[in-house]
Amino acid sequence: MWNLIGVLTSSGAVAYSVITLLPVELILQVSSGAGFAMVFALLIAAILWNLATWALGLPASSSHTMVGSIIGVGIANQIMAGNSGTAGVDWDQVTKVFRVLLISPVVGFGLALVLFFITKKLVKYPALYEAPKGEEPPPFLIRALLVLTCTGVSFGHGSNDGQKGMGLIMLILIGTVPTAYALNHAVGTRDVVDFVAVSQQVSGILNSKVDQNAVMGDPRNDVTQYIKTKQFTPTTMVALRELVEDISHEVGQYKELKAIPARDQQNERNDMYVTSAALNLMHKSGKPGFTPDEDKVLANYQKKLDTSTKFIPLWVKVAVALALGMGTMVGWKRIVVTVGEKIGKDHLTYAQGASAELVAMGTIIAADNFGLPVSTTHVLSSGIAGTMVANGSGLQWSTLRSIALAWVCTLPAAALLSGSLFWLFRHFAS
Repeated sequence: MWNLIGVLTSSGAVAYSVITLLPVELILQVSSGAGFAMVFALLIAAILWNLATWALGLPASSSHTMVGSIIGVGIANQIMAGNSGTAGVDWDQVTKVFRVLLISPVVGFGLALVLFFITKKLVKYPALYEAPKGEEPPPFLIRALLVLTCTGVSFGHGSNDGQKGMGLIMLILIGTVPTAYALNHAVGTRDVVDFVAVSQQVSGILNSKVDQNAVMGDPRNDVTQYIKTKQFTPTTMVALRELVEDISHEVGQYKELKAIPARDQQNERNDMYVTSAALNLMHKSGKPGFTPDEDKVLANYQKKLDTSTKFIPLWVKVAVALALGMGTMVGWKRIVVTVGEKIGKDHLTYAQGASAELVAMGTIIAADNFGLPVSTTHVLSSGIAGTMVANGSGLQWSTLRSIALAWVCTLPAAALLSGSLFWLFRHFAS
């Protein structure tokens, strides 16, 4: 239930934070053969690696798996296009995401160690520091504490891990049913009126930065080239201005997004997507420079673009939540035994479990607020290791080495697997 609630209340920011790692040209071609090759390479690579680590009883990160798969597809796509393999990967975004994936287990270890140490000093309740005894249930107060902390972890797991699957499902839906899912049909007349008014402000801001000698070709292609190369040219600004005006005219003409003809929905989404991505890149690079007031207008406009293109339907959230819940019900035992009995030399006590879960819950929810993916598995496992150290229980280094090996191997293995699958699928899909 709390997986479900976590997924339902999630914003979708994590989903699209992961999706933006993909090469922009593949996202724009998601309804083509290349787009489907990309999506299924990502899905199959992630499924195979997660099943392999589950079979070995290793707590592996679906976040690492997804990032590795995306990197593999990006590199393979560039190599097949005859370019440098690393050119198709947004390394700034990869670094940002991977930094969080790297730091979060360290945070989990340190905070759980400190929390357990403080609890042991301040809370004098002997039963809290005992391990479960056979089938005997814990005392009522401890059971209530564990229900609370387990609930928090389930909620955090749903709100963060669930979003990675939602992002890929949306790519599939946009590619297969663009009429229904390319644009957010909940954006109505009042929203469109506001959007057109803001668009006019943005057009004026961009026009003030345009080089009058600039020569423009196809606006979307010029802006896409800027996103791929990150090289700002006079053409970039005039092309971006034209895209903003074209989007405003198209959306204003039909009054609401669902009224845009089916044949134009995918094109309109692509225009909005590259416009938002270009504005985001300009903000990060500082080229060209905008005043604080101009930045506020541009940020407001970008938010409206993202509302139109980066959305998750309720039924997708429910489907993902059910999959998370059923997967946990079916496959829980191998991972639970590893986490509960094989990280420390002694069995996990109630206080250790509660401390690790409180830290995991807090870390995951904090990452949600920044729209960043973290690994529930690794934060929780490292938290348990921290409590073992604080308790003087000792660690089973053979288990930790296996977990660390899975952690190190996940990204390159997933990248190699997805890149190979993408190459294979591209030979069957044009």
